[in-house]
Amino acid sequence: MILADTQPVVAHQAVRFEDGLLLDCGVRLRELTVAYRTYGRLNEERSNALLVCHALSGDQYVAETHPLTGKPGWWEAVVGPGRPVDTRRFFVISANVLGGCMGSTGPRSPRDDQPEAERTLLWGTDFPPVTIRDMVRAQKRLIEHLGIARLFAVLGGSMGGMQVLEWAALYPDCVFAAVPIASAAYHSAQNIAFHEVGRQAIFADPEWAGGRYWEKGKVPARGLAVARMAAHITYLSEQALTRKFGRRLLSGPSLTLFDDLFEVESYLRHQGSTFVTRFDANSYLTITRAMDFFDLAAEHDDDLARAFAGSRTRFCVISFSSDWLFPTPQSRAIARALNRAAANVSFVEVESDKGHDAFLLDEPAFHRTLSGFLSGSATAAGF
Repeated sequence: MILADTQPVVAHQAVRFEDGLLLDCGVRLRELTVAYRTYGRLNEERSNALLVCHALSGDQYVAETHPLTGKPGWWEAVVGPGRPVDTRRFFVISANVLGGCMGSTGPRSPRDDQPEAERTLLWGTDFPPVTIRDMVRAQKRLIEHLGIARLFAVLGGSMGGMQVLEWAALYPDCVFAAVPIASAAYHSAQNIAFHEVGRQAIFADPEWAGGRYWEKGKVPARGLAVARMAAHITYLSEQALTRKFGRRLLSGPSLTLFDDLFEVESYLRHQGSTFVTRFDANSYLTITRAMDFFDLAAEHDDDLARAFAGSRTRFCVISFSSDWLFPTPQSRAIARALNRAAANVSFVEVESDKGHDAFLLDEPAFHRTLSGFLSGSATAAGF
């Protein structure tokens, strides 16, 4: 018997494709659902559509109150009227990735490989492995459904940047401008290692229940929270942690092992506890694996420049000086490959001490760079 899910039920805006999707692993999903949100208006020429691709912990709620947390959208600093991604000028689309847990097909979805009468069973850990390319193919189905033949721009940070690169490589004629931010053309051994620590924390949770925790009305909350805490450390820089917390204590010094003592400990525990209220553990496993699999050069005979051969897309590659999760040399490697492919590319390293998460925060230099590139590209596109 399947018990009620522990997360609130939210009716997401979504489109269902009954012909499904063939995945890179060889499995065909018989049905595909893509949950999405849009902001702004599509112009008469349908030339101003901009796709925002979200990172690992993001979703489609880019610039509005999140239905589960009640918090502002994850990119409200960037997307909105008068902001770098100006919704008075652009029609902004964002979709929950394939494998996600906010309405798109993923581990929390009913299994479509069962008879219709048995589709109360959820995929869970049996959900087939997906790739970044699979995510992009699913997004392409959504864009076609919306009647858009060519996107003005695709942009995103971190895993979102991986999707941007895959869009530019897979559908070059459908992307006028591409902005991969704080990202890379492959997932490094260090980043795979951090992901594995998080996955093992989930597996070690006593309520993991072999990945079918919802059948018992459980959630591996402690393991998922630890995974989020470990990952969150990589999103920040030492300078940012020192500036925000230093070695400040929450209360007077006491020798204890189990209570919050330092402010930074309380902060990380808060990050972990709030994450489990909106994210599914199996989705976390699925999406981290998709990031680990990503290697765009390997898809093109180990030559990254081949991925962009003949591309007419305009690129702006952006990195942050204190980002040690996706450091600047990885962005430079993308820019160099684009140069070898004779693509139209600009590269900017933004000076910031905020670490990887700088692209999510109020970072004026980044905002000016993004706004200038999008505005100039829109003028070149004729709107």
